[in-house]
Amino acid sequence: MLKQMNSGKKQIDTVCFGGEDWWYHNRGHIDMQLMRCFARRGSTLYINSIVMQKPNLKKNIGGGKSFTHKLIRKTKSIIHGLHESRAGFWVYSPLSLPVHHIAWLRLLNDTVVRLQLLAVMRRLRMCNPMLWVACPVAYNVVMKIKKSKLVYQRTDRFEEYPNVDAEVIKQYDRTLKANADLTIFVSEQLYEQEYGQCKEAIFLDHGVDYDAFATAVNNKEIPSDIRDISKPIVGFFGGIDGHTSDIDLVKKVIDLLPEMNFVFIGNSSIDCRELLAKKNVRMLGQKTYEQIPHYGKCFDVAIMPWRQNRWIEVCNPIKLKEYLALGKPVVSTPFTELQKYRDVVYQAETPEKFARCIEKALAEDNPEQIAARRKKVETSTWESKAELVLNKLF
Repeated sequence: MLKQMNSGKKQIDTVCFGGEDWWYHNRGHIDMQLMRCFARRGSTLYINSIVMQKPNLKKNIGGGKSFTHKLIRKTKSIIHGLHESRAGFWVYSPLSLPVHHIAWLRLLNDTVVRLQLLAVMRRLRMCNPMLWVACPVAYNVVMKIKKSKLVYQRTDRFEEYPNVDAEVIKQYDRTLKANADLTIFVSEQLYEQEYGQCKEAIFLDHGVDYDAFATAVNNKEIPSDIRDISKPIVGFFGGIDGHTSDIDLVKKVIDLLPEMNFVFIGNSSIDCRELLAKKNVRMLGQKTYEQIPHYGKCFDVAIMPWRQNRWIEVCNPIKLKEYLALGKPVVSTPFTELQKYRDVVYQAETPEKFARCIEKALAEDNPEQIAARRKKVETSTWESKAELVLNKLF
């Protein structure tokens, strides 16, 4: 729905089918950050991720979250009901089932989800919103809802996500690109490969909550669980997952640098007992989005030890800009989007080179480099990204 606001800007109501769960995941993701901005322009509803993975009832031996754990967490999310977040938008978890690989159950599930959402939209008086799709399995739902615009967020190669029906996801992806008024790519490589499949497409580089990260150092308070860890601290914040994190590389780097402490902030979906057994490793668990800058400011070097696979090939991690806004030296394994930041980031392909880059980053760090890192991302605010999208659409 579009209405005229007092500021002269049109009000734009938005319903976002998110790629994550607001209650349990890192809130730095692009869809959540843009919804914060859109909430200032109209009523905004964030739909927690519709179940995409197939159920796995096998005993969990890899260290990931078990089916029972995921079921309990999803149930709790649904029980939250419709809730207005402190970010300024509404959050809702519809009841949905992991049946997208079963055709007849998929149709039934989509109908049930759509009816739930229509009821919520009526309650919020949203009759013709912009629909934003960050989770491709929402396709059959969104196509049957009245909308002013349809936006598809092609953040990753969703078909490469673990334990999904790749062919079904590819079908959703193709039809969304063909029907969306705008498809947004955050990987320039993926954009170049696929923009011809889209009705309309743009490359939208990720933004950063610049002020929150750049000014964290001004707050002298240090979180208690990192305060007494001796320096130098090599740090990582974010999820540790089997399809993204190169744990074998990490273990070797840690052994090569026994005099440094390695601190990991975030949940892990894989078995990290070997990491925890190392004397110079601390795993502090997931923290709130607001706390992350205050842990990150304690890092001496920030790392991104990614696997080399098709998922990472087109990734564009938001944490890169967050690390740079903190002013921290960054050491990463290679990926395409990193090449734009080679003047302020160290790149290494092997554990030995990675360890040497960490040592070099520590030795070369200085106020001029800190300023250069921040300058690299200071204009990449989420507000600027939101305006770019809205100007393209309306």
